[in-house]
Amino acid sequence: MALLAAVRRLPRAVRLLKPHHLSTTSSSTFFGDSEGPAPAWEPRSPVRSPPDDQFAAWVTRLRPGFTACDLADAINSEQDPDLALALFRWAALRPGFRHGPASYIAALNAASSGKRPVAAENLIHDVLAGACAPDLQLFNACLRFCCDRRSLFPIAFDMFNKMRALPANAGCRPNVETFTLLLSTVVRRVRRPPASLVYLHAVRSLSRQMKATGVVPDTYLLNLIIKAYGRCLEVDDALKVFREMPLYGCEPNEFTYGYIVKAMFQKGRTDNGLVYLKTMREKGFVPSGGVYMSAVAALALEWRFEESREVLLDMLDSKRKPDMITYRTLLEELCRATRTEDAFQLLEELKERKRGALDQRMYSELLDGLHWISQPQQNNSLPRCDRGSASDDRGSHD
Repeated sequence: MALLAAVRRLPRAVRLLKPHHLSTTSSSTFFGDSEGPAPAWEPRSPVRSPPDDQFAAWVTRLRPGFTACDLADAINSEQDPDLALALFRWAALRPGFRHGPASYIAALNAASSGKRPVAAENLIHDVLAGACAPDLQLFNACLRFCCDRRSLFPIAFDMFNKMRALPANAGCRPNVETFTLLLSTVVRRVRRPPASLVYLHAVRSLSRQMKATGVVPDTYLLNLIIKAYGRCLEVDDALKVFREMPLYGCEPNEFTYGYIVKAMFQKGRTDNGLVYLKTMREKGFVPSGGVYMSAVAALALEWRFEESREVLLDMLDSKRKPDMITYRTLLEELCRATRTEDAFQLLEELKERKRGALDQRMYSELLDGLHWISQPQQNNSLPRCDRGSASDDRGSHD
């Protein structure tokens, strides 16, 4: 009686479960049971068991002696990722059948598009263990999935090392897509030195291995390398890659020039940055807003106001919008150089422009800032040659 009372106190959904639902070794938990009710708890894995009727319908469509390509077509045509993965697991248990690269690619696509990361990770570990014949397309598909997830990034390099270790006749050596996937993931982590120097070492290593394996890069891949060097302010290395682009038959584009120009202005090589910026504009390339703002601020801080003004107006004509810091840097440096009237005239000119005019809020804030910095009691009336004192005042106001 006590046992019966305890059972009655259990939830109704648990009391109605059949015994094989509580067993972890039963085959019905693998394919699902359409007769019993659904469990009352949330499963740990998002993978669910498809209904028996759907699974049986797909099994009957596969003719006896089906190949890995036939299974891949069946998996690709199925919209339900759980049913597709169930077909993949069921085929692995068939006598005499062995999965090929095509079926693994189809299962990996179904798992990744269906948001089944655990199943996709298990497939990648099977590929690393040699569960199927090596294939370049399969390896790149595994790399693409690993590079999109930070926790699986070390597995991507394990896959890369496996590709390098294979003999040349296997046809699985890293290609342009392989290096592009790895470099894209590394460059996303490169921000500013000194923390980014760790990732810059990986960029240099991948660049050397790319040359050693004889891979001919494209413009996008070379731009990734230049971008990494530019973010770390390694201007000489970026220029070296820039000069090597014609050797690979690649033409620099607006991104190539933009990475180099921005790095030069941030590095303090203003003259070289201005030369490359003019070359970029002569070729018809339009810099991004970040490149323009770096040029305007760098020129203004060196009191090269006419060139800074020209770059700012060109930025507005190119429909690029500066931020408040860029405007303030140019206008306040004019005031510190005892050119207060020029600063107010430039502000009025910017307000009256037809293209890229200032809005009322930004104009009011800039005008208040100019009135504040031009007050005599702030000791801003410094001689033009006293740049050391101006820099000290600039640090105290900023």
